[in-house]
Amino acid sequence: MTALTQEEVATHTRTVVQGLEALRNEHNSILSGISSTLSSAHHPPDSNVIAEKAGILQRSLDQIELGLSEAQIMLALASHLQTVEAEKQKLRAQVRRLCQENAWLRDELASTQQKLQASEQHVAQLEEDKKHLEFMSTIKKYDADVQDSESSMEEKKDKSDDPVVDLFPDDDADDRAAAMSPTPPSQFAQQVNAGYEIPARLRTLHNLVIQYASQGRYEVAVPLCKQALEDLEKTSGHDHPDVATMLNILALVYRDQNKYKEAANLLNDALAIREKTLGENHPAVAATLNNLAVLYGKRGKYKEAEPLCKRALEIREKVLGRDHPDVAKQLNNLALLCQNQGKYEEVERYYQRALEIYETKLGPDDPNVAKTKNNLASAYLKQGKYKEAEILYKQVLTRAHEREFGAIDGDNKPIWQVAEEREENKNKVKDSAPYGEYGGWHKAAKVDSPTVTTTLKNLGALYRRQGKYEAAETLEDCAIRSRKEPPNFPSPMGSTSSQRSQDDPRHTGIKKIFHAFGFQS
Repeated sequence: MTALTQEEVATHTRTVVQGLEALRNEHNSILSGISSTLSSAHHPPDSNVIAEKAGILQRSLDQIELGLSEAQIMLALASHLQTVEAEKQKLRAQVRRLCQENAWLRDELASTQQKLQASEQHVAQLEEDKKHLEFMSTIKKYDADVQDSESSMEEKKDKSDDPVVDLFPDDDADDRAAAMSPTPPSQFAQQVNAGYEIPARLRTLHNLVIQYASQGRYEVAVPLCKQALEDLEKTSGHDHPDVATMLNILALVYRDQNKYKEAANLLNDALAIREKTLGENHPAVAATLNNLAVLYGKRGKYKEAEPLCKRALEIREKVLGRDHPDVAKQLNNLALLCQNQGKYEEVERYYQRALEIYETKLGPDDPNVAKTKNNLASAYLKQGKYKEAEILYKQVLTRAHEREFGAIDGDNKPIWQVAEEREENKNKVKDSAPYGEYGGWHKAAKVDSPTVTTTLKNLGALYRRQGKYEAAETLEDCAIRSRKEPPNFPSPMGSTSSQRSQDDPRHTGIKKIFHAFGFQS
């Protein structure tokens, strides 16, 4: 006799329940008839027999009720066992997914270790280059006359003062700065508060795509985006917020490849989806508007970009409040668009408001404070307001010095004071003091953000315009010492340069990544 399955036992139990219920109804009918017979005749001749039959029927009815109760318990137990089995299958699927993610993370760890080794080798090479640059800087002022030096620095200044390329942030700048960080950016946190949370797998996939794109591996980054987009459209439909998020990611990759038309089409599609699904005043809509404005700005279409940027600002002010750091970031972008159109009055107003927000909400040591002061100083320079620009540059350098070396006093001076003293004493001392007597300020420039290096170069160029060549060379020398070239890291997932040439966009490695993220590749 074969064992019955759980489903078969439940089916048979339901059949037995139906039979018992019919039998119970029949017994109740017979008992009712016997009761009516006993009540109609006070002392029938066979009353004892009838009473005995009624007792037998009652005992049988009790047994039937007991059987029905036990059958109901069996059915409830079968339902519970089915629920437990479904939960067990779900947990097994989660275990398989976690195993896949663990294997992928192990690959990433191995790749990171290789990058660390390459970085250590590169640091050793940079130390040699540093010694060479120190020697070259000591003889630099003897290589050309003052006039040629001034003209060359004017050219450098013109490039460094133009903030269009270096100082035009978008809503993915923070992700690029921390390419594989598991911490979600503030943009994601705001979208959670507004009722939409970007899935963790899309955040991780975005970071991985950015890493590939930063290494120029678009033959891997683009197929990753397209496969994810195709999978999301199949599972969720085209008009879904996750699809809009993936469109944004792919648009940024196309923008990095200078495929502006394709990027604009994707961003407009993402904007329509987010407006339809999340509402016109959602932070995600503001993020897409900002990315689209940045795209137009990079193409020189400042007039088309400005209304998009203003609408993004209005949304963020309405949803996040007028003093939120993301509002300040939007003000920076809007100021830059106005600056490229010569609207300097608006530029100063936007930058000053952004600076006030950053200093109030994030503190005076936040990197955005120094960046915004640099942006505002650049606007002053374009208007010929050299004094105002000089004050801002000195504020940035003074604050950086205080963070690294403590309070300023007679023996602890910021680099710009050292530069101006050397300018004043250039005719008294034949040989300038060696760089080591600057108090090691170049270390502060290395520890700090690239904004400090930009400030050094900009203030140096400003000194040259004022004829302070000794002071300018002091700052330029410090800026050169703080400049570092990025190391040549190996490819993600442990790929070497020889393997890169053999990579196929549909390689099984991409499929492993998709399985780890829960996609259907």
